[in-house]
Amino acid sequence: MIRGGRSGGGAPWHSGSVPRILLIEDDDRIRASMRLALTDDGHEVIEAPSGAAGLELFGAGGADVVLVDLMLPDIDGFECCRRLRRSSDVPIIMVTARTDTHDVVAGLEAGADDYVTKPFEMKELSARIRALLRRSRSAGGPAGEVIDIQDLEIRPDAGVVRRNGEALHLTRTEFRLLCELASAPDRVYSREQLLERVWGYDYFGDGRIVDVHVRRLRTKIEEDPAHPRILVTVRGLGYKIQPAP
Repeated sequence: MIRGGRSGGGAPWHSGSVPRILLIEDDDRIRASMRLALTDDGHEVIEAPSGAAGLELFGAGGADVVLVDLMLPDIDGFECCRRLRRSSDVPIIMVTARTDTHDVVAGLEAGADDYVTKPFEMKELSARIRALLRRSRSAGGPAGEVIDIQDLEIRPDAGVVRRNGEALHLTRTEFRLLCELASAPDRVYSREQLLERVWGYDYFGDGRIVDVHVRRLRTKIEEDPAHPRILVTVRGLGYKIQPAP
């Protein structure tokens, strides 16, 4: 089941007309330049110099998107993502100076929806934020639509997924990925197609994002994620939903 972006303390998720960005970054100069650029781009920006401060700010009032640096002085970005994901599906973009594949994948596995690598162009970051905001505000599908795939019941308009009658908790990205694949069972989607349809961009994208979210989704919808029978890999082509084993 898709839950609203609420903090662990029960504070309401921000959903005003001006998007609120929570920026968790310990470098004062980087934080100041990002704040100015994001403000000029029409966002409200709240700042935190540490992971603990960022989590506290989120708990107090929420945000529409969270930008979190991986290298923080107290609670690192990985742990920030994990703690946010325990109670919220708020879109998260991790900001990292690391280019190592393991670190990028670890950040996505911790719950981030996307990432940018320092140094980056602000137009790239802005494009990713806009894509996440569009996804979080768009409707899931036609009213009343129900998609039945093996032991899954998917209700795109209600943001609900049940497996054998039991509601599942998916992040927004996981839910959109599942709905996109399930809308055309047996159709093979390439990573590039999924980046465009689910994440909302193509040339900025990285196929690792798709692969990690597929793995995370399998842990929730598959009886045996190591041997998937619903969300299967088509070698050399991409992924598809298999309507029957």
